[in-house]
Amino acid sequence: MKILERGQLTIPKKYRDRYGIRQDTELDILPTENGLLIIKKKMKQNPFREVFGILGKQENTDSIIEEMRGRYL
Repeated sequence: MKILERGQLTIPKKYRDRYGIRQDTELDILPTENGLLIIKKKMKQNPFREVFGILGKQENTDSIIEEMRGRYL
């Protein structure tokens, strides 16, 4: 690897593919006793994605809301 004029570093394609590093991926560079450690930052997951499918029901949204309100269709 080579450091470019503005301090940019090109990560070889095989490593980008292997570790899922794409354009706009944020990385941390940490100093260690043996050199620098590059770590991919974990992206905050969309809160909706965290609870998606949590109910495990196969019903549509309207039926679930009516059931929660105590009105059964």
